[in-house]
Formats: sequence, C-alpha cells, structure tokens
Amino acid sequence: MKFGPVPIADAEGAILAHSVAAGKKRLRKGLVLEVDHVAALKAAGFADVTVARLEPGDLHEDQAASRIAAALIEGMDAGLSLSRASTGRVNLIADGPGVVLMDVARLEAVNRVNPMITVATVPPFHQMARGGMVATVKIISYGVPGDDVALAADHARGTVRLARPVVPSASLIVTEIAGGAGEKGREAIAGRLEALGMELAEVVHVPHETGALARALGAARGDMTLILTGSATSDPADTGPEALRQAGGQVDRFGMPVDPGNLLFIGALDERPVIGLPGCARSPALNGADWVLSRVACGLEVSDADIAAMGVGGLLKEIPTRPMPRRGKGRAKVRAASGTKS
Repeated sequence: MKFGPVPIADAEGAILAHSVAAGKKRLRKGLVLEVDHVAALKAAGFADVTVARLEPGDLHEDQAASRIAAALIEGMDAGLSLSRASTGRVNLIADGPGVVLMDVARLEAVNRVNPMITVATVPPFHQMARGGMVATVKIISYGVPGDDVALAADHARGTVRLARPVVPSASLIVTEIAGGAGEKGREAIAGRLEALGMELAEVVHVPHETGALARALGAARGDMTLILTGSATSDPADTGPEALRQAGGQVDRFGMPVDPGNLLFIGALDERPVIGLPGCARSPALNGADWVLSRVACGLEVSDADIAAMGVGGLLKEIPTRPMPRRGKGRAKVRAASGTKS
C-alpha cells in the first residue's frame, strides 16, 4: 500500500487518509474519493491531499478484517456471531452466556504476522453474557498484503469459541451458626446462577455440623451443589469438606490462590459437582468462586493444576465484605503505633 500526499488531480479512487472540511462538506477518513469529492476539494482550495492507495495483492481493511474474523470461528459451533466490518474492524459477539476458550499460542502467532493486523480478546476462560464482546479484529492501516492476511487466517482458524452452560440447576446448602449470616448471600449466588442460565433449585438450611450437612448433600436435588458455611472453612478436614466425604463424595481440591476466594473447595458426589463457596461469595463482587463456578457450569474440567494456575492474575479487587481487608484501618493502626514508639 502506498501512503502519502498526492496532487488533487491524482486523488480519484484513492482512500482519504484524514478527515477534511471541503467547503460545507465534511469528508471522512477512509472514504474512497470519487469525482464529486475531488471537485469539492478543488473548490475548497486543496492542491494536494493525503491518501492511501492499495497496490496489487493488497486487501482493503474491511475485507482483511472479515476474513480473519471468519477464520477465528471456522469449523466449529463457536457460539459467536460476527459484526459487520467497518473501519477495518469486526467484533466477535457472544450468542449467550458462557466461558471463552481460545488457543493462546496461535492467537499470538496471528499478532506476529504484521503489526497492522491485530486481534484483541478477553482473557481465557472469561465469563460472558449474551451480547458481550469476546474479541475484536482490527486492521490498523487502510490495506494490508493479501499474503499476510492469508497467513494470519491460517493461524487464526478455529481458535476462539464459547463454551455454553450445560448444568441446568444447582442446590444451595447453607450451614447456620449462632449469630451467623443467615440468608445473606442468597441473592448474590442466585444472580450468579441466573447469569449462567441456571436455576436455583432449592435453598436448604442446616446446622453447621458434619452429619447434618452430609445428609443434606445426599438429599440435594440440583445438578450441582453449592455449600455456603456459616463458619469459614479453614482446613481440608473442616466441616464442609468432611461432610462431603461422609456423604460418599470426594474432595478434589481445598484452597485456591485467588484473593478474595482462598477458602474454596471443589469435589463431587454421585458424579455431580460440589463447590464449597468461600464467604466472599455472599458479595456479588468478582471472586475466585466465580472462576470455578462458571467453568463447572459449562462442563469444563477444573483440575488441581487448573486452580493452581489461577494464582497468576488472581489478586482481585478489594471487596467491602471482607472481614480483614488487605489494606486499610488495621495496617494504619500498626503504622501509627510504630510511629509512637519511635
């Protein structure tokens, strides 16, 4: 592609590089200049104008973006729709709720082909709502070599899809202690399930005792069971994990390197997933439980290694319901005391 100023007499058929005012007309950048546009520029006193002109083998920005975007979801039921190409951009839009799956290495290869060819995405395993933007393909220049587009499309082919929820419902079991949170958190958890297209099948309250919780787990009706304990789970042998074992299930992982969300555990009972929620799940703010819940809801395996890998990028925003904030009044008091001593 050639780019630069040309005499007005040579501008017809070229792409206007920058928006300009031509008398009463506003000619927008990206416009393919026609006879009347050139006449308006002449009448406005322009002697030359900055344009882009495609060379043999080049593709217009919209064509290039469309081909690469189509390649991203090719050959699969991706659960994604493509927007109309405009100004060298095509967006990938979620058709419904779900979790984004992608081949990171191949997407990085796309972005190495030519700096003018770009694909930006949400993070891997990001939870989406219907209509959310999963990725955007943007061609920076007005045209790029067709060979580069072909190579980028090869790398991009079939690299992005949306895993849709496959678990229809969940039971919520809440254990109670004297002076505990009670119903607090029910609304936030129901909202999480609704966002994943799931039904809250029941809410069961039991004493914070291993036997009572084990019996409730065995009687749960949902396709998944969520446990919210009145007292924080502080050990793999604590009430929640032990009740799951006593009910005949298994605990696959206790604890996660995501904050807030450390005190989560995950396992299964009769092939149905069981998630022990951390206390921060009572707040609607993002926490580690959201990352696990959304994957499980979409039928994705969440292994010990998967949870261990969540620690990089797992330091999330502070939430007001945390009983001991990472920073704040407690630390300020320590500093004040330290200052007094000195």
